[in-house]
Amino acid sequence: MKKIKIKFILYIVLFFSTFNLIHAKNLDKYYDANNISDYFSGILSLNDNEYASSYEYLKNLRGLEDSHSYYSQLYQRSLINLDKFYEAYIYSKRLEEKGIDSFESNLIIGVYYLKNKKFENAKRYFQKLKFQKNKGIIEDLISISLNNWISLLSLDKEAGLSLIDQIPPRFENIKKIQNVFMHCYYDSETTNILFNELLSDKSIDFSRYAFFHAKYLHNNGKAKEARESLELNLKLFPTNLLLGQYRLDLKNKKVKNFSDSFNCKNISDNTAELLYIASNALSSQSAYVFSNFYLNLSKFLNENFISFETLHAENFYNLEQYDKAMKIYNKISKKGSVYDWHASKRISLILANQGKDKESLNYLKKKYEKIKSPNVFQIYYYAKFLKNNKQFDESINYYTEVLNLISKDHYLYPKATDGRGVSYERLGKWDEAEKDLLNSLSVSPNQPYVINYLAYSWIEKGINIKKSLEMLKKANELKKNDGYIIDSLGWALFKLKKFKEAKKYLQLAVVLFPSDPIVNDHYADSLWMNNKNIQARYYWKYVLTLDEAEPELKNKIKKKLIFGPKVKL
Repeated sequence: MKKIKIKFILYIVLFFSTFNLIHAKNLDKYYDANNISDYFSGILSLNDNEYASSYEYLKNLRGLEDSHSYYSQLYQRSLINLDKFYEAYIYSKRLEEKGIDSFESNLIIGVYYLKNKKFENAKRYFQKLKFQKNKGIIEDLISISLNNWISLLSLDKEAGLSLIDQIPPRFENIKKIQNVFMHCYYDSETTNILFNELLSDKSIDFSRYAFFHAKYLHNNGKAKEARESLELNLKLFPTNLLLGQYRLDLKNKKVKNFSDSFNCKNISDNTAELLYIASNALSSQSAYVFSNFYLNLSKFLNENFISFETLHAENFYNLEQYDKAMKIYNKISKKGSVYDWHASKRISLILANQGKDKESLNYLKKKYEKIKSPNVFQIYYYAKFLKNNKQFDESINYYTEVLNLISKDHYLYPKATDGRGVSYERLGKWDEAEKDLLNSLSVSPNQPYVINYLAYSWIEKGINIKKSLEMLKKANELKKNDGYIIDSLGWALFKLKKFKEAKKYLQLAVVLFPSDPIVNDHYADSLWMNNKNIQARYYWKYVLTLDEAEPELKNKIKKKLIFGPKVKL
């Protein structure tokens, strides 16, 4: 509530400071309390990614645009994020007629013309983007790239390809992608080479473009090479949705499923991918209003590419707007079994996040049972899902199935042995658990969480404590400022009776995880052993108020409140 009040005050300041009161005409009605309330409610709704609400609040206040440009931007973002493209176009044209110029308006109008193949009109508005002031990094990239793509329509191959040099060095990775697609557009003989160079570049994850490479080969009559490329890249990127579904569609002779999804000779498709890249970058920064704005423009240009929908669903999932995410995932699930499994996993997580644990478990169980021949990654995920839902016996069976299908050099091996080890430990089968955890670390020794799990288990059993301490120091180096690792490190020191040193680590763990019952209990123990009995009792009493605290832990704490922790000195 405090945050909302602060936001509200800031928006009031912004509102009045950006109004041109001297030249404003007929604005008296907008100072009406209801209108001001609608304006700020619209801002808050948009910032909370509630686009329907922001639209309803803002749509009747369009007179503000004459003296308050921020309003127009808000309204345009609301329209685009609601897929009201034509309305956004008409509104942007209205602003133009009034002499009101903005990046959003020129972009919306230009994209609308591009979609409708009015290329000269689109070019005119994209050129206007160059002269917009106060552009951010993303806007600058979009401006340069859109102008490059629209210019290709009137340039020969040599002149067109030279435009790539206009992209500044700070966009190096995007420059690489654009370069490949421009060569593809001109059907350059070096296109295949450039695709291979891009995919071999490990500076960033370019796995998405393995799909475009395979599709390029297939569209050019190289079906065999396309299949070979698919198989090779699926070994490198086995969980890539685009590649997985494409391979399955080719196998089932359902090429039509992807035939219209993307064509590098289509300017609209190329610009759609550019806007997707911008959207993805903004999503990674949690700037979801802007991410969805560019993503919806991208979808408008290429409505057949289901890949855009996965990011859209993910944005709403991260915003905890689960109904919106669920709606998109249900749409995605109809695009093939690979997408169906992906959507099913996310839906099960949504149900769990909504507190519907039983429904989540039953939902994914039914989905998994319908898979005729699950691959090793599907089996692994299902095993992990069962473990996280405390179905430890079942999870062990599926982890074992995974391990029977792979070798030690498979990247799932340490993950599967770790997962099975945890399940064994939770069932009290320590010998089997310890063996699996050690096997996991023997193959992949720099796993901080596996190190932590094994070391903490040893500490709790009162064995290998000195070794555990050294292991936890390593884990702490590998994963800085992780509360659970720091807690384990402090607990090892506590068990070694280094109480003063232990307290420093356990105090930091409490700061990082203030609501964790065990972390608070450990810190209270260290306080007690440092003669800070009153403070220790405060933390123990706090643990008793936590719903997450297990009954067994609460019973132990009730005894500690009277007698303190049992420690042999």
